Amino acid sequence: MGIYLICYLSAFLFARAEYYYLSGLVLMAAAAWLYWEDYRVSGNFLHLRALFGLFWVGGEGISCLKLSRLQKPWSVETWLCLLAAYLGFWLVFEWLSYLCGRVDRQTDGSRNLQGTERGLYAGILGITGISSIAFLVEAAVLRYIPLFTVGVPHAYSYFHLTGVHYFTVSCVLVPSFAVLYYYVERGRNSLRGAIVLVCTLVSLLIPILCVSRFQLILAVLLAVFCGVLTRKSVHPLFIGCGVVGMIALYVILTIARAHDVTYLNGIFEMKNGNTPIFITQPYMYIANNYDNFNCMVNELPSHTFGLRMLFPVWALTGLKFMVPKLVDFPIFVTKTELTTLTLFYDAYYDFGIVGVGVFSGILGAAAYFLMEAVRKIQNPVGYLFYAQFAAYLMLSFFSTWYSNPTTWFYLAVTAVIWFLCNRRRW
Repeated sequence: MGIYLICYLSAFLFARAEYYYLSGLVLMAAAAWLYWEDYRVSGNFLHLRALFGLFWVGGEGISCLKLSRLQKPWSVETWLCLLAAYLGFWLVFEWLSYLCGRVDRQTDGSRNLQGTERGLYAGILGITGISSIAFLVEAAVLRYIPLFTVGVPHAYSYFHLTGVHYFTVSCVLVPSFAVLYYYVERGRNSLRGAIVLVCTLVSLLIPILCVSRFQLILAVLLAVFCGVLTRKSVHPLFIGCGVVGMIALYVILTIARAHDVTYLNGIFEMKNGNTPIFITQPYMYIANNYDNFNCMVNELPSHTFGLRMLFPVWALTGLKFMVPKLVDFPIFVTKTELTTLTLFYDAYYDFGIVGVGVFSGILGAAAYFLMEAVRKIQNPVGYLFYAQFAAYLMLSFFSTWYSNPTTWFYLAVTAVIWFLCNRRRW
């Protein structure tokens, strides 16, 4: 932690002196070091604190490069908030490690989970069927399928029916359940195995038809994480092929969304107009989120004391329609089109820097106990809970995950399948 604090102070001073490249490089180096320290001790490259350190601090370093004209110098309060976001997590995780014992040993995936394959199989069939029906309902009511629209950059953004879309996007969980099913079932029933494969392909087709790059990436990411958690080792070639495949699909879906180079360069406003789009796009989807946070810190007139973070309650209960004032709060961003935020955006919106630190500490505690639980796992669905939490920490620069009702819908669906798998004799 001492090395990280020194690097953070150095990055702050470099940024104040407008040496942005040095500021960014120092933080990226700190992120790599934080990840390596936890990985070195645990041997687990999905160690939750390691992932959070690498992607949260690393994303901050990328943002510090200031390659876009949209990016402005951060306020001192923003720097302190971003520090509190990692410090709260690290300190609580470390305190629990000292108090209750370290959780550095990687799960070996060797527990006897036989008997749970029936629950997994039922869940895969159910989710695929419900998701497919929901997609067809949305397509019928809205009278279009995003993949087949031409020249409409925001076709997917409008492809939503209130309440129904949660069921449509639940398909992203199916590939993960398929990985767990094959792990437990181990090829004893070839017919069911073939049906699970078909369900998996259907579940991957739905986000493609929706032209949802994120949903597709999340589906594959969760499946890969489940695969890693259930095996003692994963061949690097497998990971490399997965990355290449995802990049190819991402490019294809970007084209399908009518996001051409001219359109994207006009939004991102890069200082160097010759920056290749394959660098510009991922850079801005990481970097600008921190600048949106800074924009909010500078412009927020007053805090909302829990209303923003309780948005899943207002959405899933329908209260947002009966009492619109519960969700009628402006969003502060650098540009209208760039609305992705960081994990801690709503925590600051509600309670300021104290909210960021406390929320971060809660996440640190959840990470510790989840890592402890996965070592003693008796239900394979526990791996998917771990995978979801890991993915949200990995993508902490991207969204206010726990203020998003879809996140809680995914967790609820996962809990239902967990319950089914617990009924091993049904």
